[in-house]
Amino acid sequence: MAADPRLICPAAELLDGGRGVRFTIERQGVVEPAFAIRFGGRVRAYVNRCGHVPVELDWQHNEFFDDSKLYLICATHGALYSPADGRCLGGRCNGRGLTPVDVEERDDAVYLTASENEP
Repeated sequence: MAADPRLICPAAELLDGGRGVRFTIERQGVVEPAFAIRFGGRVRAYVNRCGHVPVELDWQHNEFFDDSKLYLICATHGALYSPADGRCLGGRCNGRGLTPVDVEERDDAVYLTASENEP
């Protein structure tokens, strides 16, 4: 059974290619860090964990994009990910992408819509 949507942030906080917003999710009884960003006009969210080793991506609090604002980058290893779908685009992620998190934008806000304890 899906949990009620949980507010992450006002939609206006997420600018295209700008700062993200960190939040937490619970999967299989474990609380994990996650983040939401806006890219190509759409809000997207991922578990905040590099595909290479389990370190958080942001190089400064809520900063996930590289200088070009076209890629998400792991601050530790420089792995590049597609903000549109989390695919590994290069670097030490070795083809392992980011884990997506279900979110939706409505009523000028962003909500976590994934049920708790999803795989």
